[in-house]
Amino acid sequence: MNSLNIPTDFGPDSGGRVKGLTIVKPIVYGNIARSFGKKREEDGHTHQWKVYVKPYHNEDMSVYVKKVHFKLHESYANPNRIVTKPPYEITETGWGEFEVVIKIYFHDPTERPVTCYHILKLFQSPIVDGELSATTMDPKKGLVSESYEEIVFQEPTQLMQHFLMNVQPLTNGPYTHDTDFETKKQKTLENIIDVKQKVKGEINTLKDKLKLARETIAKFKTELSKVQKPPNA
Repeated sequence: MNSLNIPTDFGPDSGGRVKGLTIVKPIVYGNIARSFGKKREEDGHTHQWKVYVKPYHNEDMSVYVKKVHFKLHESYANPNRIVTKPPYEITETGWGEFEVVIKIYFHDPTERPVTCYHILKLFQSPIVDGELSATTMDPKKGLVSESYEEIVFQEPTQLMQHFLMNVQPLTNGPYTHDTDFETKKQKTLENIIDVKQKVKGEINTLKDKLKLARETIAKFKTELSKVQKPPNA
């Protein structure tokens, strides 16, 4: 039985890539961390955390995702963790922050894996405007640090197109994220527009200064030519 519901009329190498087709799949990745309140006596760990990658929209990524590889800090006994079905997440405990490498593999072997880099956050830090990421404190869940990203499939094969276009809902209930990325997107767009206006104003100011400088140079050249002009014989 074909668990992935792969059509029998084509395989990974049939038909080549679909020219001119682009499919975008937005994702969210990050971590949730909760403090123990004090260090554990047996290992000095201070937090329990969960690192994850999930779809931005309510859809089952396993239709096109084969596995997700989480590479943790080398201090863990098994730093390489493989998850082959949703939810794509790893739960651990620790005391320090480090970079987690998240590598997403697809059922179509011709599609290159996608790699994301996430700094595991255990402690709250200021939110930086203009970035589609956020670190917030949820009273129930703990600290949430996650980012928005888009996987772009440029001219996928017919097989991959089939996977991407035939996703099913991940849940029948409400599907939300801890971070309001829509508001974050809007604020980011507003920041970009504001910066563009400021840059445009600065360019106009520099143009005016350049114009004045050129006029001043031309004036000095005229005056200098008068001074240097030889007297009439």
